[in-house]
Amino acid sequence: MAFHRRRNHYYNRFRSILPLIFSISGALLILFALLSFLAPTPIDSNNPQHTNSLYARNGVVEDTIGQSVLHIPKKGRTDRDIWSSKNSLYYYGCSNASIKFANADAVTQPNRYLLIVTSGGLNQQRTGIIDAVVAARILNATLVVPRLDQKSFWKDSSDFSEIFDVDWYISSLSKDVKIIKSLPKRGGKTWIPRNMRVPRKCSERCYQNRILPVLLKRHAIQLTKFDYRVANRLDTQLQKLRCRVNYHALKFTDPILRMGEKLVHRMRMKSKHFIALHLRFEPDMLAFSGCYYGGGDKERKELGAIRKRWKTLHVSNPDKERRHGKCPLTPREVGLMLRALGYSSDIHIYVASGEVYGGEETLAPLKALFPNFYTKETLASKEELEPFSSFSSRMAALDFIVCDESDVFVTNNNGNMARILAGRRRYFGHKPTIRPNAKKLYRLFLNQTTMSWEAFTSKMRTYQRGFMGEPKEVRPGRGEFHENPHTCICEDSEANAKKDSGPGKYGKGYDDVLGDDEPELPDPDDDGYQDGPQEKEQFNGTGMDYDGITNEEPELEEILSD
Repeated sequence: MAFHRRRNHYYNRFRSILPLIFSISGALLILFALLSFLAPTPIDSNNPQHTNSLYARNGVVEDTIGQSVLHIPKKGRTDRDIWSSKNSLYYYGCSNASIKFANADAVTQPNRYLLIVTSGGLNQQRTGIIDAVVAARILNATLVVPRLDQKSFWKDSSDFSEIFDVDWYISSLSKDVKIIKSLPKRGGKTWIPRNMRVPRKCSERCYQNRILPVLLKRHAIQLTKFDYRVANRLDTQLQKLRCRVNYHALKFTDPILRMGEKLVHRMRMKSKHFIALHLRFEPDMLAFSGCYYGGGDKERKELGAIRKRWKTLHVSNPDKERRHGKCPLTPREVGLMLRALGYSSDIHIYVASGEVYGGEETLAPLKALFPNFYTKETLASKEELEPFSSFSSRMAALDFIVCDESDVFVTNNNGNMARILAGRRRYFGHKPTIRPNAKKLYRLFLNQTTMSWEAFTSKMRTYQRGFMGEPKEVRPGRGEFHENPHTCICEDSEANAKKDSGPGKYGKGYDDVLGDDEPELPDPDDDGYQDGPQEKEQFNGTGMDYDGITNEEPELEEILSD
């Protein structure tokens, strides 16, 4: 009995304190939930994209990185014109032929026909179309309108006349090269040309020694996979011919031009000035770069699967790639760069891009910095874009037009579109073209937590000197000719008089502009120049590959050209 009394006593005491235990447990649960809600998201220390958040407070954007906050003022730079270069007035495009450059009628030989099959996306194919005219001139041959690549990664069925004004192309170059729309029949039968592959960076002598003998024998040859198959360094008159083709003969068709002009007009209706950004943060771009953006195993798995397209890619070191400036900036980093260069939050920005890796979450920081954010899809209706939306090259052409017409063009990689537009903007007045100095900016973004916004902007402007599209940023002969068409840019007498008088930040000389930090553009005539894996070409005794291409892995230019 005594045992049962003690047990009932303890049981009654336990029941009396049970509500207190439940109350304490409930309070602890609420406390833990509150702490979990208020605590920062776990951070990947190697991730430049997910280690921060951007938000607006009292008109000031704050960029929070760990425990450090950058207070980004709403207003931009007012101490200089951020929309143009004062020295651009003293330079102009000049590509007219010399009187010594013989008329096409005088040099074109009968029974010599050159056919070209281009390769890659729109802008890679553009380089082939340009160089096809030069190759025909070297060979004194009649050029058949180039055939576009319809089988590569892009799988665009458009032909030349559906993208470019073919009649203008033929007529505007009539004094330089004879061009016809199709190969004439031979003896009433279809003429089948001999397929050949030209080695990359083939010089005038290369064409004369390797291709001309076959052309003289067969009378009609077709050069396949024709991209970057003409040397970067050529005779001055041939370089000027390149410019005449690129900047004057190649015009988009009227439907593309009209739609492109609509997009530009709609941007102009919103603001007097606007920036166009070629973002290039698509999954294929990131996969090829071998860079890591902090997405953990999910990112490594997804991008790793895409990298398998290129069987020749070596295993990359993401940290090394970023240190060497090989990684595209994240949308957040691009936005911070532009704000630090003086572009205010109310500026309108047009983004030319495909599918952005990470979607809206990735774009959110850029949109926080520049809320006036547009694409062709937001400016035009589905019905307006319907004639173009099924064709990657036609959609790329629309982006090309808007980027070309923008007041400031920003590129996030050095692919074909970026290079061609950089050269075009130099030729037509040195309109500002910003290319991130990625090697220097890597460390700046890495050390961002240790400095004020004022110090950050000061370093940004210092590091970007020489990367803003100013005259004489790149020495003649450096880089790919389509990006640096130095032969076709002339200096007027006023510039010659002023360049040696008075202080000036730009326009005096290469060393004055660049200091010790000239943009590191590769020399395309060196063996190391390529956007992607070395193409394995096998040549026969004459140095040529006579067979077409089948089942090749996509080359980098195909993936990254637009």
